[in-house]
Amino acid sequence: MHVIKPSRKVDGFIKKAKQWQEEYERLRSILLSFEELEEEIKWMHPCYTLEGKNIVLMHGFKDYCALLFHKGALLKDPQGILIQQTENVQAARQIRFTNPQEIIEMKEILKAYIQEAIEVEKAGLTVELKKTEEYPVPEELQQKFDDMPELKTAFEALTPGRQRAYILYISKAKQSKTRESRVEKYVQHILDGKGMNDE
Repeated sequence: MHVIKPSRKVDGFIKKAKQWQEEYERLRSILLSFEELEEEIKWMHPCYTLEGKNIVLMHGFKDYCALLFHKGALLKDPQGILIQQTENVQAARQIRFTNPQEIIEMKEILKAYIQEAIEVEKAGLTVELKKTEEYPVPEELQQKFDDMPELKTAFEALTPGRQRAYILYISKAKQSKTRESRVEKYVQHILDGKGMNDE
């Protein structure tokens, strides 16, 4: 029988946490009860995986801590407790907590959700992600493409994730002038085949 081994790194993560220590301990004990999961640290947070595939991540923010289900969009969510962090998050969903009592009261519900997340992974289900071409290109970026065809070519050569990051970042600006300056700021980056955060 495979018994999930507590990771020393996760011990360290919880010990160092300035907030949510008790909540993490309680969530962890629930997660450790699933024998087929592996406990590790990914993206600097405790992550629970099944044969190398991410199932659920434990993380904390200023106002809440959460379990993040990597394929949460596929869960049935009978309790209506899964939260989409932002409108651009496609697959992941969170269950948020603000105190240990909530975790104690929801223990059986959480177990059911974790079990379903494991089943979803075992079944090989995937979230249908919106394709990059389904995101509208901001007018200001389109204008620049029309003025500089080489920029459009360079942009289309970027990975879909990098294209999306630019589109979302530029679109977020409320004023056209700001969108224009965002486009200008990254022209050279795009020409150099770089994503927004590439050095």
